[in-house]
Amino acid sequence: MPSKLGPLARELSRPYYADAFPAHDIYHAKRVRDVALQLADQHPKSVDRDVLAAAAWLHDIGRPLERVREIEEHDEWAATEATTLLEPEDVATDRIRAIEHCLRAHSIRASSPEPETIEAKLLFDADKLDAAGAVGLVRLACIVGERSGRTGEQYAVIDDASTLDVDSPELPDIDLVREWTRERLVALYTDPGQRLGESRWDFMQNFFDQFAHEINAERGT
Repeated sequence: MPSKLGPLARELSRPYYADAFPAHDIYHAKRVRDVALQLADQHPKSVDRDVLAAAAWLHDIGRPLERVREIEEHDEWAATEATTLLEPEDVATDRIRAIEHCLRAHSIRASSPEPETIEAKLLFDADKLDAAGAVGLVRLACIVGERSGRTGEQYAVIDDASTLDVDSPELPDIDLVREWTRERLVALYTDPGQRLGESRWDFMQNFFDQFAHEINAERGT
C-alpha cells in the first residue's frame, strides 16, 4: 500500500507557499522532491523515500516569513513547524525526527548543521541542483530581483560590467550567478547529485559562453 506521508506533507505545506516568491514557491518544492527521488533511485544504499519526499515538500515553508523578517532562519523554523504539523497526524516519532533533521540541514549557510543521513544529503543535493541548469538560471535571476526589491535598491546587474566605457558599477554582475551556482555544486554530497550537477554545469557553461558572445557583439554600438 502506498505511503501517505509524501502526499500528507504536500497538503500540509501548501498554505505556507501561498505568499512565496517564484524562486522558493511550491513548484520549487515539487522540483526538489522529484530530483531527490531521482537521486535516491541511483543511490547504492537504502533510502526512506517517504521521509525524503515529505522533507522536500516542507523544506522551504518558512521562506515567505524569512523574506519579511518575521523569522531569522527558515530551516530551523521549518523543522520546528513540521514537527507541530506532523505530530497530530500520527506520524511515527522516528520519521518526524528524520524529517526534522533533513530540514535543519538543507541550507548551505555556515550556521546549518551537516546532513548526517542519506535522506538529508539527498535533500541538500536536490535543493542545490535547482540552482543549476536551465531552471537554475531562471531561479537565480529571480533571486537577484527579489533581493533588489527587498533592499529598495538595485542589487545586481545581469550584464558584464567590463563592457562599459565608464567606471564599472559597484554592483555585482552576471558573474554573481556563476559564483552562486559553483558554490552550490562543489558542496554536493552524493555521487548521483554530483553527476547531475556536472551535466547541468555543462549547460550553464554554454549559456555563459553565448551570453558573453552576445554582450561582446554589442560593443561599440
